[in-house]
Amino acid sequence: MNVRHITLATTSLLAALSLAACSSSSGGSARADTAGGSAPTITVRIPDGGNSGVLALGRKDGSLDKALAKVHAKVAWTGTAGAFAPAAQELDANALDFAEGSITSAIAALAQTPGFKLFAAVDPDRLGEGILVKKDSGINTISDLVGKKVAVWHGGTSEYLLLKALQQQHVPVDQVKRVYLQPNQIGPVFNSGQVDAWSTWATYSIPAVANSGARFLTTGGQVGSDNYAVWAVRNDFAGKHPDVVKALYTYLHDAGIKQQQNPEAYLNVKTTSGPQAISATQQAIALPINKALGTAQPIGDTQLAHFATVAQFFADQKITKGVLDVKPHVIDINAAAAGTE
Repeated sequence: MNVRHITLATTSLLAALSLAACSSSSGGSARADTAGGSAPTITVRIPDGGNSGVLALGRKDGSLDKALAKVHAKVAWTGTAGAFAPAAQELDANALDFAEGSITSAIAALAQTPGFKLFAAVDPDRLGEGILVKKDSGINTISDLVGKKVAVWHGGTSEYLLLKALQQQHVPVDQVKRVYLQPNQIGPVFNSGQVDAWSTWATYSIPAVANSGARFLTTGGQVGSDNYAVWAVRNDFAGKHPDVVKALYTYLHDAGIKQQQNPEAYLNVKTTSGPQAISATQQAIALPINKALGTAQPIGDTQLAHFATVAQFFADQKITKGVLDVKPHVIDINAAAAGTE
């Protein structure tokens, strides 16, 4: 999950079912609409980016519509972006065409049902992902987690970061209690003291640090995280519409560079008030994180090597049964584009 836009709403399993119902009612699959005998327009289902990030601004200023119109495509905003695990289920169920997540979540999902392929990657978030503790918790090192409870989301970013930190400090995993919760459940549990620490990503770490007296015990950068953000496309869609996949990739790449250069423009895109709005305190934390993030890139040998490292780690930690070979599930976006020209 990317996992990268700080206002992405959390997604529970119930929300995933609602999203599927919404998606089905809006067409059930990518549609080709023809008007007046012109070339058919492909309707592309993408989760709503919310109030911040490149999708939010692309929706508001029309730049994403313009980019996709060049390949006779348009967006149908479907549900709300959140954790990647339910989005992977949506891709497999033909209720969604594109989604963003983390390579950790993607590997866990691909190990079960390979209903999607990966076509772009963004370098790991070194600053916004990590393990949170309360400021006054007395927990100051990873070794201090021995005998403690740590909230995690199973098989993705948060469990990966915790296990990486324990491995780095040679702490046996069975000496730390993992409490498995859905992402939107963890905040209240952490705040009430029912768990001692929380392994998470920027969507949740930023408001927790800004509003809940949390601090980073360690970050993704400090544990040597290989947790790239990745963009996924439904298998059947990728086969039928490689030009649309390329157009979305190009938009994401170019918009990501602009976000690095001017991160303020990508916060509070739709509103500055209400539950979606980011407070001034949160913005102060978010801006350096967003500025440090990379942009979408093709998945090449460098990325594949890091993906293989994550796959091996998850197999070693018994998160997956055996080592998943990610390469067959990756699209060479440059080769795919060349084939359509």
